Amino acid sequence: MKYAITGGHKLSGTIRVSGNKNSVFPCIAAALLTEEEIILENISDLKDTEILIQILIKLGIKVTKGASSIKIQASLIKQTTLPKELMVKLRGSIVLVGAILARMGKVHFYHPGGDIIGVRSIETHLECLQNLGANLKREDLKFTLFYPEEKNNKSYSIFLSEASVTACENLILSASLSDKKVIIKNCPTEPHIVDLCKMLIQMGANIQGIGTDSLEIEGVNKLRGTKFRIGVDYIEIGTYVVAAAITGGRVKISGIDSTDLDPVLEPLKRFGIKLERDEDGIIASAEKLRSIPKLITNIWPGFPTDLMSVVIVLATQSNGVTLCHDWMYESRMFFVDKLISMGAKITLADPHRSLVYGPSKLHGRELATPDIRAGMALVLASLVARGKSVINQAELIERGYENVVSKLRSLGAEIEKIEV
Repeated sequence: MKYAITGGHKLSGTIRVSGNKNSVFPCIAAALLTEEEIILENISDLKDTEILIQILIKLGIKVTKGASSIKIQASLIKQTTLPKELMVKLRGSIVLVGAILARMGKVHFYHPGGDIIGVRSIETHLECLQNLGANLKREDLKFTLFYPEEKNNKSYSIFLSEASVTACENLILSASLSDKKVIIKNCPTEPHIVDLCKMLIQMGANIQGIGTDSLEIEGVNKLRGTKFRIGVDYIEIGTYVVAAAITGGRVKISGIDSTDLDPVLEPLKRFGIKLERDEDGIIASAEKLRSIPKLITNIWPGFPTDLMSVVIVLATQSNGVTLCHDWMYESRMFFVDKLISMGAKITLADPHRSLVYGPSKLHGRELATPDIRAGMALVLASLVARGKSVINQAELIERGYENVVSKLRSLGAEIEKIEV
């Protein structure tokens, strides 16, 4: 699949924000902790979500998809081995490990795949679940985790040496349905962690300290079904805010809930982006973009790493020099050569840092998508570039962004999806 884009159009109009993909995965995993029906609402229609659903079906779990919702009935889990052919396609499938371990007492799985944006080890996941009392067996890239048969009713205090969001989710899932009392220290506070905890509480879990860096979980022996609405995708919000600003347009993003967006929006405002709030969303525009000295990604409530690629494009259209620093992933910056080929002035200082000089006049090019976020950044660059751009491997972008083409076209972008 590829996108053909002709730049130079100001974006104008209204789009509705999608549900947070990063919340969907752990909440789907939470559905495996009960035999009762779970209904999840505000589900984005994404390739990655479909892969996760296919994994559940392979495990014998009943899944029914609606327009923007799914019903999950895990009354019977027929096997404890996650299918290799699907796991290698999806990094996020690792979050199923903690849930199956809690429900079945054991789980067999493979090293997951996904975007190649750095060294993405699963050692933190393994360490966390071992610290919760699980035993580990390794065989090349296949792993088995299992709990001893005897009940231990122990209390655990676990410090996350790496504040890994998905590792923490695995820990929360496995601790919630257990005979254990667990304190998790240095816990990430991202909105998807909060979503997961809120859903588990609706299911009957006992979790204290939600939204802080210390969670206390007293495991229960049974969880019930529930209906839960997924929070908004703050990465998508930030992306379309930038799209409006760099094209000189005015875009309303509706459907925004009570999610704290300050960690995303406040840094973007420093570039000169104007944001207006109303009862249903925000309106983004910009008259003149200016650089900021530096922007560094961090764990929440820091600036999200998943928006760094988009911000680099923003910096190419801002007056001055910006240091963009992503310390989390070694390969996050490795798409900037594609922007340079379009006319951007960027110096790659090292795998984690780029100096971006703006404003630059960009020109249309044929480019390949390296990963979800870099791919969307190339789409934004193409929207402001002179002439026509072609973005190949666009299916990667649709793993993380819902209805990209239709949303951008509704705002006045000249973009076409071409199946190849």
